[in-house]
Amino acid sequence: MKKVLLYTDGACSFNPGPGGWGAVLIYGTVEKRISGFQNNTTNNRMEIMAVIMGLKALKEPCSVDIYTDSAYVYNAFKERWIENWIKNNWKNSNKKEILNQDLWLVLKDLVDIHDAQFHKVLGHSTNKYNNLCDSLARNEVKKYLDSINVD
Repeated sequence: MKKVLLYTDGACSFNPGPGGWGAVLIYGTVEKRISGFQNNTTNNRMEIMAVIMGLKALKEPCSVDIYTDSAYVYNAFKERWIENWIKNNWKNSNKKEILNQDLWLVLKDLVDIHDAQFHKVLGHSTNKYNNLCDSLARNEVKKYLDSINVD
């Protein structure tokens, strides 16, 4: 099974507002950078979307180390929140509906395809690839904002 590193990050202006996601996939010496934009979204949705799109970029099941600065994404898998959400019919411990269920379902299916391990990194710090993903995500938002601010 191929071993892949996946770094991800999401960004959003005004939250909710225009958002972007960025991901870097590393296989051996090969790096692939991907990013995208979504209007009227949230930072949490972009964090999840970055992982989804990174995993969707893989052409076959892989062993994937996923690096995120999002405690939301990390804890959903590392602390098994997602298993409890599913068991509790997508309700949290306060019986409130879990947000972003549509994306969590897609991400769970993708994680199940791969041998995925989640790792938490410190955001806006010295991690080269987390900073690169942050830049990719923010550039997507900037491109959109620049396009609507044209005179």
